[in-house]
Amino acid sequence: MPKAPTQDPQDLPASYELALAELEQLVAQLESGQLHLDQLLSGYQRGATLLSFCQARLQAVEDQIKVLDDGMLKPWTGSEA
Repeated sequence: MPKAPTQDPQDLPASYELALAELEQLVAQLESGQLHLDQLLSGYQRGATLLSFCQARLQAVEDQIKVLDDGMLKPWTGSEA
């Protein structure tokens, strides 16, 4: 039987890639049908946290790409309109 996710839902991975890999593994566990109800709930909560983290990272990259000045990419500070 698969183990229940043991991480605190608020513990975030160091990178988008690590979060995505963990999310894919978690989805496989949830889809297996082998988890108990409490494990499903904690897995769902962790998955929601990872999904939010990935979406935020993707949005930050998208925002930075949109900030072009004379053909040169500059860091997005969040203060540009």
